[in-house]
Amino acid sequence: MIAVVSAVGDRYRVLADGQWELLELLLPKSEGRAGRNFANNRRVVEGMLYRLRTGIPWRDLPEAFGPWKTIWKRHRRYAGDGTWDKVLTALLTLADATANLDWVISIDSTIVRVHQHGANLTRHTGGTIELQESARRAG
Repeated sequence: MIAVVSAVGDRYRVLADGQWELLELLLPKSEGRAGRNFANNRRVVEGMLYRLRTGIPWRDLPEAFGPWKTIWKRHRRYAGDGTWDKVLTALLTLADATANLDWVISIDSTIVRVHQHGANLTRHTGGTIELQESARRAG
């Protein structure tokens, strides 16, 4: 078995080879598109995932992933044309079909807030609107 060597060093690797092989099948090809063909597609996708995992700004991506603008542009293109939505749908479908899908949801109340107009508590403002209106008219 021949191991696929990533263009990105082991330090920055996000995807295992098997994960990349599956993801590569779901991503659009650059053949037939205007402009240059995608070079080092795995390196660019690994850069996107590294940035999402670490939360760093695009400009602070390590040079091992290539120019940050290339990674940002490809991410923007994939988000805009629905590629990431299609990838998510395909991966969820595959995981469900192989019984590898387990929904675990956790909501932390410290980060979920109700909008001020969504609260159902009564506000006491010193009287009802009708009483305040009649007091203004009487005066």
